[in-house]
Amino acid sequence: MDELEILKKDWKKNENAFDQVTEKEIYGMLHKRSSSIVKWILIISVLELLLWSGISFLTADEEYFKTLEIYHLDTVMPIISVINYGIILFFIYLFFKNYKTINTTDTVKQLMQSILKTRKTVKYYVWYNLGMTAFSFILVFIFQFMYDPNIQKLVEKMSKSLSLNTFYCIMILVYIIVIVVFIGLIWLFYRILYGILMRRLQKNFNELQKIDF
Repeated sequence: MDELEILKKDWKKNENAFDQVTEKEIYGMLHKRSSSIVKWILIISVLELLLWSGISFLTADEEYFKTLEIYHLDTVMPIISVINYGIILFFIYLFFKNYKTINTTDTVKQLMQSILKTRKTVKYYVWYNLGMTAFSFILVFIFQFMYDPNIQKLVEKMSKSLSLNTFYCIMILVYIIVIVVFIGLIWLFYRILYGILMRRLQKNFNELQKIDF
């Protein structure tokens, strides 16, 4: 049994004698927990940025840039990357701001508002990353299909046994499956990673609703 549950049981046993003191103790425990959760959200988002930046750095070799040139994406992709990192840094700033705000709250109402704001920020952050990933895949697939010489050779080869419309439908279906699977894996990653923290924040929010100062 954790400390919060002990406090709540003690509150119920002695609610007439120690009502306000125990309410404040429970609030303090919820405040501390919420602050810790938001701090972890901030830490994880920074580590995530470092992880993807490290992967990009390690995979950005000469062959990668040559492929971008073949796909005519050597100008567009760096611009998209800069914009993407800028937006992610903005989200990290929001997480930091939420953390500082929760640390300085001193009322139940303010803490509840901060928790709701943090949950909303995380939700937008996750949806942005999923959307940007899907957009990047679609963009690369379109330009790959248009300019990749191997794809063009495959089109010529398959056109001898299949109609072009059938071949295009198959290729589009394959691309859709790849995108859906990859986005699903990322969604699952976020669901596990941030979902646990969000459920704990929601639990704290529900407990705060029971406190009536």
